[in-house]
This record gives sequence, structure tokens and C-alpha cells, in this order.
Amino acid sequence: MTFNTYFRVSSYAMVACGALTLAISGGMDLELTLAFVALVFLAWRLENTRWQLTERIGLVVVLLSLPLFYLDWKYQMSVVEARERVGVSALAHLILFLSAVKLLQVKADRDWVFLYLISFFEVLLAAGLSISPVYVLMLGLYTLCGLCTVVAFEIRKAARGIDAQETRLLVPPDSTIFRRLINRSTRRANGISRRLPFVAVGLLVLIFVLALPLFVIAPRYGNGAFARSGRELTGFVGFSESVELGAIGELQRSNEVVMRVRVDDGQTERSRNLRWRGVALDDFTGHGWRKSKGSPSRLFPANERGLFQLGTTEGLHLLTSQTFYVEPIDTPVLFAASRVIAVQGAFPDMQRDSEGSLSVAGRDQERVSYKVFSDTTQPDQELLRLDNLVYPDEFQRYLQLPQKLDPRIGQLAQDMIVSAGARNRYDQARAIESSLQTNYGYTLDLKAGGNDPLADFLFRVREGHCEYFATAMAVMMRTQGIATRIVNGFQTGAYNNTADAYTVTQRDAHSWVEVYFPETRAWVAFDPTPAAGLSRDGGTGLTGRLGKYAEALELLWIQYVVSFNNQEQRSLAISVRTKLSDYRQAIAAELRELQTATLAWLRSIFSGGTKPSMSRWFAVLMLFAALLFVVSLGLILRRVYRLGFWRGLKFWQTEPRTAGTIEFYERMTRLLSARGLERAENETPLEFANAIEMPEVVEITQVYNRVRFGERWLSSAEMVEVESWLSRLEGKKP
Repeated sequence: MTFNTYFRVSSYAMVACGALTLAISGGMDLELTLAFVALVFLAWRLENTRWQLTERIGLVVVLLSLPLFYLDWKYQMSVVEARERVGVSALAHLILFLSAVKLLQVKADRDWVFLYLISFFEVLLAAGLSISPVYVLMLGLYTLCGLCTVVAFEIRKAARGIDAQETRLLVPPDSTIFRRLINRSTRRANGISRRLPFVAVGLLVLIFVLALPLFVIAPRYGNGAFARSGRELTGFVGFSESVELGAIGELQRSNEVVMRVRVDDGQTERSRNLRWRGVALDDFTGHGWRKSKGSPSRLFPANERGLFQLGTTEGLHLLTSQTFYVEPIDTPVLFAASRVIAVQGAFPDMQRDSEGSLSVAGRDQERVSYKVFSDTTQPDQELLRLDNLVYPDEFQRYLQLPQKLDPRIGQLAQDMIVSAGARNRYDQARAIESSLQTNYGYTLDLKAGGNDPLADFLFRVREGHCEYFATAMAVMMRTQGIATRIVNGFQTGAYNNTADAYTVTQRDAHSWVEVYFPETRAWVAFDPTPAAGLSRDGGTGLTGRLGKYAEALELLWIQYVVSFNNQEQRSLAISVRTKLSDYRQAIAAELRELQTATLAWLRSIFSGGTKPSMSRWFAVLMLFAALLFVVSLGLILRRVYRLGFWRGLKFWQTEPRTAGTIEFYERMTRLLSARGLERAENETPLEFANAIEMPEVVEITQVYNRVRFGERWLSSAEMVEVESWLSRLEGKKP
């Protein structure tokens, strides 16, 4: 590959990477991306042909097209729902059009620079649209292409600035030496094009190595542009103070990721049965649920470590630690496993209502991460069966029923309880839960309706999603005088063993029931939804495994880039310090063992007494061979470093002796200087020799030019001939 071809390839690659980065981040649709890729190939084919646009025509095209971008902006305003993305789309179209015009026209240096700047702005625009790990891969590729291109651009510009006029004082432009210099320069430039990618890779690695400490040390602020997502906020329903029946079913129709949860000992059976609690509602209206009016809430401030202390536990071993990485959603609710003891996160304050639901303010358009400590232990079943205490007065709202409740619902609950032979609150709850799971079907289609959707579900449709099952159980339990409330949240999600985390999508949205037992002061969860409505495992096969790897990569990106705050910095610093200490101790132990073994081996070889065996002589020979190999490798690396990789490995060639072979010319100039003959500053060596009119001086100067500028080596015969010319000069009288 010639140097000019290399320069074009790296320049086009830089422009293409900028556009593809913008496309991957959502700034370009698929059709526009394919069109731009086709245009890049077309511009490559038209390079250095008469079909390229002139600079004047390109300028005219740009000026005439400016009104079209105003129309494009107005069109985007009329068809795009998210107004904040209108400017992004219009700007992306403008940038791509300017880039296309510059690619198709004849390019001077300023045009290449303009293309480089456009590609940089494309990458900059993409940074505000995406926080996916794919972006950082494209950014790394763009940086590599940019380093190759900028270095090649400067070399090309510098080489083009040297012409024949600037070399006239050195050698005549029409001489053989000048042509050799030009050929040699061309060969060197082509050789540089082969080494530049390796140089660029080295620079890229150096940049990341130098930037990594700054990245680790610098604090993260949650409102930065990189913490934002370019997608529209999820239309989140089911997590407000009032929810109509059917809302969770609408949410379950999407596979969009809501959050990722990492649980300590995430593979244990207890962790797999966790649910991520969102909001709890206590007032049933007949068509939906809402919070009771005047329900008290409490505001919790954070301490200096960002920790919110919400409760106590009997022992730390009872706590389950969960780390949440939540996508941008339009709800202030924080999700967590039941019985939250503490929360740690970068929030100014936190609110907990009377139902135990957590919420924070000011988290719109941001991914958030936080850690939750929950006491997920449940009271013993036998203890719950013995609970017959009367509910306190403040719990009467959990027994509330609509005035026009269908009387068949209470009778159906009584029949289920009698059929199961249940005689206490716990067994009654299990009886209703089991009957609903067994005798009713699961579907996301909203079939129940009318003035009484709950009765329609129980007595006519007999199919529904989790919200109908939870509502049915909660209401039937209340008809039997048992305090209940409904909870909206998410199931555990699909476990990704590669990422050691649960991936929770909108399809995992769920409703269940909590029943209060006054003697243990515990809300116990019951889930009447049939198995068909519970969480599904992740994909299987090659596609499923690749998806898990991609999910793991994205979680690492979110954890160590997007959500890398002061807390993560402290955790990382402690982890690194511990790992380094462990490695240092392990290496020291290995070195001690190696030293002991080596000394014992050498003593066994060189110990006096018996005649050395063949195995000992073989060991000595292997030791000598190893030392010889190390020395040889050092000499080879020194030669490769001095001559380059390929020339250094050609051992049949000797090293250039240019520096040593031009000493004859210095001897000649000293002889001439002693006679008062010195070269002027504006004279070339050949002009000086011709002016002296000595044949030996002319011959020696011509040989000097061949050696000095043509990098030719002198043979033994030529060295003898040069010595004879010098001897003649020394013998001539001044």
C-alpha cells in the first residue's frame, strides 16, 4: 500500500466511523445509514477522477440546500412526538449532508480538516444520545482511525512542502543523486504507511492508560450528559397513588429493560424467590386501587455516606443486599425487596409512606443506581397459624370494601375456605391463593370489564393477568375479615449467570397480595397468579448465550462508567488494594519456593563426592542453553530495535556503514583546509570539488555523495581506490 492510499483509507475510515457512531447511538435511522455508506463507497470510486465536484460547485450546493434543512426541521416538528429529539434529527441530517458534499468534491487540505471536524461533531453528538457500551467500542475505533489519519495528514503535508528548489544547495536537481533521493523518500513514505497503524495503536493504548487514573480519581455527578439516555422515557403505569385495573397488563406487553439487579448470593433459592416491591395500595374503589387519603409519610435524610437508615434487624446475617441499576423511567418509586432496613444511594433525601413504599424526587431522564439492605426472612408458618389477635383500629382501612360489591364474591371466598378446611388466617389465605391459581387462567388480553370488572373476571371470563388475581384475593380476604393490601412491583427477572445479575423487563411487572398478621406485626406476601404468569428464564442456545454476554457487558459499562460515583470509587479502591496485597503475598511466596528449589537443585548438581550422573550433566547443559538463549534474544531485540523488524531479522545482511565510511571525506577536507581551501556555505560539495580542479577531489566527492545521500556501501575494492586518491592528495605539494 502506498502512503497516499494509506492516507485516503484512514481518512475515509475516520469519516465512516463518525457516522456509524451516530447511527448506533440512534441519531440516524437505518435507511439514512445505508445511504451514507453507499455514498462513501461512491466517493472513494470517484476520487481523483473528473467526476468529482469542484470546490465552487460544492459551495453552491451547500448554499442552495440550506432552506431544505429549515423545511426538514419543520417536518420533524410535525411528525416526531419527542420535541427534544427534533433538533438532534435535524442537526444529524445537516451534518451528514455537509459531509457528503465534501466527500464528493475535489479536496484540498482544508476540506480534509473540515471532514475530520464533522466526524468529531458526529461522535460528540452521539455521546449525548447513548450510554451503551457499544458507544465506547465505536469511540475507541474512531480514536484509532483519528490518530492514524492525523499523523498521516501531517506527514503528507510536510513531505509535500519540500521541492527541488529547496535541495539545490545540496545536489543538482537533474543529477542521479537527486533522483535517488526522491525514490528513497518515496520508499520511506510507503514504509511509514506500514508502521503507522502500530504507532497509532500504541498511542491509543497510551491515551487510555493515562486517562484511566483520571477516570478513577475524578468524581461522578448524576446530572452529567453521559448519565442521560437518548431514548424517550418509558410510559410507566401502575406505580402512582391511584391505579385502574388493567394498568399492569398494559406494561407487561413490552420486553424493554427496566432495571438490572445484583443480589448477594444471587443463585440461592431464597434470592430467586424475591420480588421487587414498588407501591402498596390499600383502598379499593371497585375499578382500581388508590392510597387512602391522609396516609402519613416520613422523610429520611441521608448521612455523610449516602446511607438512609429505615429500620433495624435482629442480625446482619438476616439481611439480603441488592444493588439496583434502574433505567430512566417516569416514576419516583424505588424498587426493593420487602422489609427494607437501609438504602444507600446518591439522593438528597428519601420518602417512605405508610405502606412502606419508597420514593425520591429529581430523577427524571437519568439512570440511577442504589443499594438496598432488606430483612427478607418470614415468620414461621406455625406461628402464623396461631395468630388470632384482633386488628388495631388503625388497620380498619385494610378491611375496606366498596359499597356496591357483588355479594357472590364473599360467598365464593367462603366456599374456597370451607372446601380447603382452613380454620385460621394463614390457611384461609393459602386456600384462596391455591384456588385462584388452579381454577382460573392467565392472559394479557383485557376481557373482563363492565361496571364491576372484578365480578366479571371471577364469574364470567375466568381469565386475566396478575392484577386481577391479586385484586380478587385481596377483596375476598377482606370479605372474611382479614386485612390485606395489593402491591405493584416486579418479579425477580431472568438470571444472567455471566453478569451475576437479574435482568428485569416490563414483562416482569407484577401484582401480588400482602396479608397482615398482628401478633408478629408482619406483612406476608401471597401470590395467587398461575404459573403461566410468572417470570421466564433467559434465552437458550447460541443466541441466548450471546445475549447474556452482551447484557453482562452493558451492566459492566453501567456499573463502572455511568454509575461510577464516590461510593463506587471507595469500593474499587478497597478491592484493588486487597487484590494487590494478595498478589504481592502470592508472588513473594512463589519466589521463595523457587529460590529454595533452585538452590537445592544447584547443590545437588555441584555437590562433591560421587561422579555426576548423566541427568546432572543434562541439567547443566540445559541451564547453559537457557542463558545462551536469553543473551541471543537480547542481541536480536537490540538489532531489531536499531534496524526495524524485517531488516533486523535478515541476519545475512550487515548493518549500514554509512557513518564509518564517510570518514574519508573528512580526511580530504582536513587536507584541503590545511592548504587554505575551504568550502563556502553556499556551495554544494560537488560545486566545491569542481572549483578546486583536482581529479582526486572530484572522485572522492562523487563517492561521498553516493555513500552519504544514496546510502550505498563501499566494497573493499572501492575503499582501496579511495585510499589511493587520498594518498595522492597527501603527496601533492600545496
